[in-house]
Amino acid sequence: MVDTQVKTSWWRRHWVGPLAVLVLAFVAFSLPRYLTLDPAQSRVPEPVGHGWHYPFLVGHVVFGSVAILTCVLQIWPWLRRAHPAWHLRAGRVYVFGGVLPGGVLAVAVGAVSPFGPVNQVGNVLMGLLWLGTTVAGYRMARQKRYADHRRWMVRSTALTLSIITNRFWAVGLGLTLPAQLDTTFGGSEVALVQAIAGTSAWMGWVLPFLAVEWWLDRGRARRRQPVAAPDRVRVGA
Repeated sequence: MVDTQVKTSWWRRHWVGPLAVLVLAFVAFSLPRYLTLDPAQSRVPEPVGHGWHYPFLVGHVVFGSVAILTCVLQIWPWLRRAHPAWHLRAGRVYVFGGVLPGGVLAVAVGAVSPFGPVNQVGNVLMGLLWLGTTVAGYRMARQKRYADHRRWMVRSTALTLSIITNRFWAVGLGLTLPAQLDTTFGGSEVALVQAIAGTSAWMGWVLPFLAVEWWLDRGRARRRQPVAAPDRVRVGA
């Protein structure tokens, strides 16, 4: 039997193209300044007393870029079905060349974030969940529990892509909260910046993670629904 889904599903996945464009644009905007190895071009100030912060930040950005680029390939259904060997190779790059080193560095960098304790806790927790969901997904694949593997990797992907939603929240809050500088924040620009960074750090990954959990649970509940038996038709009087 010919698997027609393999032949046709690639162009029916309307979200793949826009997501790929968005990810490429994000990486093209974020990565180059860190490839210069010039601390002056960093968007994150170096915390006082932590000279290791900038090299770790550069490593996190580089490995994170590998993760976010390969995750688009990993969640592309057509590639997974039509070219499973490439899916496997990209998955190994995603795990070992992206998330694992990028996640460890994210936890270290996040723990000393110059944007305050709310941002620090949010980044560290996100980094630990990123590592945990990815390791769980990899273990499920090794055990050939592919349904569980996909569920864990969907969670991992949501956390990988959350850096983009983080930036959307930061821009939105950066445009709205400054109007409250003299009221809510008592004229303190430090408090304003920490509020923007802390709120966007949490909302950037918590909301996508909750949305993915809802989507996964919805799909699982739908599969559990019993199939209604067809009504019997009586023939004859």
